[in-house]
Amino acid sequence: MSVTTDRDLDEKADEQNDPADETEDTAAEEDSSVEPEEDAPRHRPWRRRIRAGLVAVLVLAGFATSGYLGWQLWQDHQATRAGEQARAAAVQYAQILTSIDSEKVDENFDQVLDGATGEFKDMYSQSSMQLRQLLIDNKASAHGVVVDSAIQSASRDTVVVLMFVDQSVSNTAVPDPRIDRSRIKMTMQYVDGRWRASKVELP
Repeated sequence: MSVTTDRDLDEKADEQNDPADETEDTAAEEDSSVEPEEDAPRHRPWRRRIRAGLVAVLVLAGFATSGYLGWQLWQDHQATRAGEQARAAAVQYAQILTSIDSEKVDENFDQVLDGATGEFKDMYSQSSMQLRQLLIDNKASAHGVVVDSAIQSASRDTVVVLMFVDQSVSNTAVPDPRIDRSRIKMTMQYVDGRWRASKVELP
């Protein structure tokens, strides 16, 4: 039969309340909670790189979009400018084309050919000799005025212009001038630093 002394009871109480054990347990828990954090920094550089890459892509995309829009605006501006220049040239040329004086036929023809190019120049050159004699024989005269004009389509070197023309015509058969109204569709091309008519249609 054993006898429990006061000393034995004190030792047991100390074992139960030993702060060293609690410290070890707490340290173990802290160690276990720290372990996952050790892996986090390993992934952070990759995240930074991915984010930096995305930012770079977005910046480049922004520059590309801005560049394209700028180029498109510049192209539109060039086409608009070309259209207005070609329209002014077409109006002036249409009035030359629809005006004639039988006493100045050769001068009129030279002006027409000077403002023509391509298909229309070839066609007018071939028919001018027969037309010349016809105008002289009939003492024909005409004076054309463009009353309205509009651009149908335009690029930097080709512009299509629509015009309404009033032409006053007289000859030996009809000495009193009469007014002929017509529509002219003229294709203008930029050749040798000038806008010239390459095609003339009466739609």
